[in-house]
Amino acid sequence: MTPADRAALHRLCFRTPRPWSEAEFALFDSDPLAFTLVEGDAGFLTGRAVAGEAELLTLAVSPQARRRGLGRRLVERFVYQARLRGATRAFLEVSAENAAAIALYDSAGFAQAGRRRGYYHDADGRRIDALVLARDL
Repeated sequence: MTPADRAALHRLCFRTPRPWSEAEFALFDSDPLAFTLVEGDAGFLTGRAVAGEAELLTLAVSPQARRRGLGRRLVERFVYQARLRGATRAFLEVSAENAAAIALYDSAGFAQAGRRRGYYHDADGRRIDALVLARDL
């Protein structure tokens, strides 16, 4: 899946936070600490591991492919890859309004470790909190 493909899928999946651009995905592809996991053309996850910590940066699954276990599989693969890269703890940020994503991460062993008030902005300028979730690896 090319950076352009990922950017197109990201636009289908996100309003808040804002979708990432092709250039942003290409930048992650050039980062030796970042990695992208792909499930055909239906989903992907981008993460990074450094200094014993891993961060799940973004996860996108096509609306037509949801509720089939792709997101769960990507999160499991992220945990595996993070461990291979020496991480012992993983983090992510998720919109406090994204109940489906929060449920997915909860089922994968992530728990709330913090809250960033007003971290995201929606298209109308409304500020939305981000939950910081973490789990030991």
